[in-house]
Amino acid sequence: MIVTPFTATSTAVEVVDGIDLTGRRAVVTGGASGIGVETARALAGAGAEVTLAVRNLSAGGKTADDIIATTGNKQVSVGFLELADPASVAAFVAAWDGPLHLLVNNAGVMAAPFSRTPAGWELQFATNHLGHFALATGLHAALAAGASDTGRGSRVVSVSSAAHLRSPVVFDDIHFERRSYEPWSAYGQSKTANVLFAVELTRRWQGDGVTANALHPGGIRTNLQRHIAEADLDALRRAAGVTSFAWKSPEQGAATSVFVATSPLLEGVGGRYFEDVDEAGLNKPGERTGVAAYALDPESASRLWAVSEETLQR
Repeated sequence: MIVTPFTATSTAVEVVDGIDLTGRRAVVTGGASGIGVETARALAGAGAEVTLAVRNLSAGGKTADDIIATTGNKQVSVGFLELADPASVAAFVAAWDGPLHLLVNNAGVMAAPFSRTPAGWELQFATNHLGHFALATGLHAALAAGASDTGRGSRVVSVSSAAHLRSPVVFDDIHFERRSYEPWSAYGQSKTANVLFAVELTRRWQGDGVTANALHPGGIRTNLQRHIAEADLDALRRAAGVTSFAWKSPEQGAATSVFVATSPLLEGVGGRYFEDVDEAGLNKPGERTGVAAYALDPESASRLWAVSEETLQR
């Protein structure tokens, strides 16, 4: 179990303090909003070359300019990426040149109204898992090259959520073709998929020097919650038995992502789940912290990988 001196109030800049990322290249999906901005800023501030993979190129450009101005690092660029569109993911992968050392799968949608992609996939699963799965597998060779050229390993950061406790991956009906759609269940299974992805990626790619870990960033009021009213969030917290709650700032919310991406403590370590800048233990019944055993199950992780490959090949 990895234990750190950091806390729930630590910021991304504090977590990366003293770490030199000069010569390392990073991609941050959703890097133009919320914790993606502060994740990218912390990585750039430590010397990394950072690409913001975003849907809105105008917002991405403004964010890149801001990060350059605040860090002094001019190696910040923007690339278009629509995770729910396989063609867009394929184009991003095709345009990538050279090694990659850090892939932060940060972008996502939360509790969205029911929607399907043109391929017929449920939107949250398609965006939060399948898009990032296609991106990472498409960049596998670049990640392996990054591990080889530094000897320090490459890392994939899988931003999950405590909402994974709401649902395992329902393999019999992932895309809500037979069961009634419920936004939080759909979100929950997509976040469980993020953890299972880290487990199986590490098993498959550790020999190439590539590992992945998953994390819960904490509660941060950002555009991610655009589909949810504050009163609805309060009701959900009461129903879950949460009697006190404090939002994290984006800088605090990015801390666990940055820790997973950069900490020397995680060199060669993968397939784990972190929250509040510490490795989480197993969830206990009735609590909203820790990781569900089903999210770390190696058989489910292997099955999800196979299902994801098959889905994307159709």
